[in-house]
Amino acid sequence: MKAVRMEKAGGPEVLRIANVDDPVIMNPRQILVRIKAAGINPVDAKQRSAGTRYPGEMPQILGCDCAGVVEAVGKMVRRFRQGDEVYFMHGGIGREQGNYAQLTVIDERFAAAKPQSLSSVEAGGVPLALLTAWESLNERGNLKRGQTVLVHAGAGGVGHFLLQLAKLKGARICTTVSDSRKEELAKSLGAEKVIRYREQDFVDQLLQWTGGRGVDLAVDTVGGETFFRTIQVVRLYGRIVTLLGPKEKSWGEARMRSLDLAWEMVLTPMYYGVDRMKVYHRKILETCAKLFDDEKLRVVVSKTFPLAHADDAHRTLEQGHSVGKIVLRVD
Repeated sequence: MKAVRMEKAGGPEVLRIANVDDPVIMNPRQILVRIKAAGINPVDAKQRSAGTRYPGEMPQILGCDCAGVVEAVGKMVRRFRQGDEVYFMHGGIGREQGNYAQLTVIDERFAAAKPQSLSSVEAGGVPLALLTAWESLNERGNLKRGQTVLVHAGAGGVGHFLLQLAKLKGARICTTVSDSRKEELAKSLGAEKVIRYREQDFVDQLLQWTGGRGVDLAVDTVGGETFFRTIQVVRLYGRIVTLLGPKEKSWGEARMRSLDLAWEMVLTPMYYGVDRMKVYHRKILETCAKLFDDEKLRVVVSKTFPLAHADDAHRTLEQGHSVGKIVLRVD
């Protein structure tokens, strides 16, 4: 099969198309999937640049997201048969093959039936970003109906799912974006208050919006100085969920506000091999498949690239101007 491999860590140029051996079913519960699309995520670029989470094992095939068609099944597979369309988050962090490839194998327990209303390209851009958003709001943030939530970068891959899921929870939503195009999208996805952070100070705007109280929950998808400034706009005894590890700095204000702080790392079950949590992720994708098919949830795919141009997809991702998701088409 054809696959995109990285022989070493570095810039996008280290991603090269190659012929590699086809994966084979080794376990009777596995399915062989012909990949139709693979989402591009920031974690892919970080691993390409600094090395995978299992350093020393090269070459590697990146890509955690997948949408495809079942090509063959193991003897004990009961949930799928040949020709079924599936989507899932699996592999791509260095221990198991990723999805920048034409074929992959996965335990049937970890794959979900693809939403019927989505194309393969659309579905390929969903799993990691949607699972991150779901866990950030529900497991880490404990968001309740009627509460206020700040979502940074609401037009991004994770952000545009955060807005929709928060709306479905019945929350009041504020988000930050960089331009008018992203502002329009954020409003269409449920944001009540949209702050153009290049033109407005989000701290001042948030405090005005909440009457000085602050939001119940903030979800930080940016990190760095933005994370620490966000502390100022969370109410006393409120909650912050961050997708990034903030660099060391004084935590005094967070302590004085008695804030709950949670880190969200959607790759934890894969990294530590926690099968029950991988099954839980599949169940979330199944729940959301119905939301997609009922037109209560949508995915925005801004750009697609053929498999052989994965390097260009990474360059586009790192420029930071895209709306929604970038996806590789695997023909």
